[in-house]
Amino acid sequence: MRFTLYSSEAGAAGNVVASRLSENPNFSVLVVEAGVTNEGVVPIAVPFLAPTNQPMTAVTWNYTTVPQSNLDGRILTYPRDFLVYTRGSNEGYDQWANLIGDDSWAWRNLEPFYLKSSRLVPPVDGRNTSGLVDPRAHGDGPIEISLIGMPTELTKLMLETSLNSTSEFPFTVDINGGNGVGIGAPQSTVGGGQRSSSATAYLEPILTRKNVDVLIQTTVTRLITTGSSEGKPVFSKVEMATNSTSKRVTVTARKEIVLSAGAIGTPQILMLSGIGDRSSLEAIGIKSRLHLPDVGQNLVDHPIIASFFNVTSNKTSDDIFRNSTLFNADLAQWTAHKDGIFANLPSSGAGFLRLPDNATIFTNFSDPTAGPKSPHFEIIFSDYFNPDGIVPRPATGSYMTISVAVLSPLSRGSVTLNSSDPFAFPNIDPNFLSSPFDQFVAVEAIKSIRRFVTAPPWTGFVSGQFGNVGSAQTDDEILAEIRQVTRTIFHPTCTARMSPKDAKWGVVDPELLVKGAVGLRVVDASVFPASP
Repeated sequence: MRFTLYSSEAGAAGNVVASRLSENPNFSVLVVEAGVTNEGVVPIAVPFLAPTNQPMTAVTWNYTTVPQSNLDGRILTYPRDFLVYTRGSNEGYDQWANLIGDDSWAWRNLEPFYLKSSRLVPPVDGRNTSGLVDPRAHGDGPIEISLIGMPTELTKLMLETSLNSTSEFPFTVDINGGNGVGIGAPQSTVGGGQRSSSATAYLEPILTRKNVDVLIQTTVTRLITTGSSEGKPVFSKVEMATNSTSKRVTVTARKEIVLSAGAIGTPQILMLSGIGDRSSLEAIGIKSRLHLPDVGQNLVDHPIIASFFNVTSNKTSDDIFRNSTLFNADLAQWTAHKDGIFANLPSSGAGFLRLPDNATIFTNFSDPTAGPKSPHFEIIFSDYFNPDGIVPRPATGSYMTISVAVLSPLSRGSVTLNSSDPFAFPNIDPNFLSSPFDQFVAVEAIKSIRRFVTAPPWTGFVSGQFGNVGSAQTDDEILAEIRQVTRTIFHPTCTARMSPKDAKWGVVDPELLVKGAVGLRVVDASVFPASP
């Protein structure tokens, strides 16, 4: 089979590429997806149930990490992201442009494409959201973005605290307005009470196009060279199979292969194809086709730590997860009307904050953020006991969870192969908290949320802290407990990072073409030169 363009391992970015390319009827596009269809999978469609798709389910890869030396040797599950919608600060993209020496990646040049990708829609309850979102920061694209439709008690307390706060907890009208620092109403990819995704917004509308073909439950096993051009290997064939024992088939791309397998899958496929560090590949029996040592290196991810609080309210969402009658009633309401609590993201708010300029850590480390409008950590509010996979859900009581995530990590990890078998999972090492800077940010973030909930609006609401993180007092004690509960917020990036066109480091150039190859492009978060 021959196709003009081939989108491999579709993913979020791959569906966008397929949609855009197939607008031209002269292009024939094949989309290959390793996963199952999203159609009919209730926990995917129901926003409130998004967390139930993790960590080990039929709709995730079910990856695990190698033992994490800075997390007391723990092996972590490594699932995928879901519905929270944040784009980072404007200056984060300007940082990209500076890193790769290409101004086309500066925010002012990216903004038109961002606005083309999504649009703001009313929350499911139709409430007035004036003052909580800035319509000017949103565009007219197919991905639907909304604020939660049933604000919780936490939402009110969080916003009131921020509006009356000092500079430590600033309020922001729109967390996607360009200034990446502040506390505001959470935005999610929800429209009409259902998840809005790359699949629903970009792939489903093009399935009737005659120049689009889609394969699901099909794994790309490698990319195959078909010769050379000016001394560079040409990649125009893709090998694939439905499982480890099935026959492998190949397709040919007449113009280009677009690889969009994500920050884990993309480097894995590149290395299986002989693109990577020569000695590492040859050590496991893979013939080197292109020596690019950066493939799979520089993995950046955001570690997250949950902190639990006892609350006096009886209006939290805890009982939904304990009482099957309540759960089934809420699900029935969503099924019938696409409204109610299940039509909303299970998050009450979010904030993006910075360390103070005089933080002691800056004596030894330069600030790794893109600038004063870029955060060091995130805080996420949930009006229930949000399990972290470590501390079990209590059978009784009312809780809130405030999770913190390190957003400017200096720790760097890797994705490597342990086998030439494409159906064997790669070695994933996010190398969490290997930098003292990340450890400092994590501890300060925990201390920050403790200060936040002592503000006057919380009086009488919080009755105490719950769990070992809550009981830890000194910095050393807090860090020790953080090591026991840290997990991923599933934001892996940078494993096939962009670099200047003539740079010896990096994997792709600013046009996302794989360096030293012909006919191969990467379009996904693996190309990020830095975490936004």
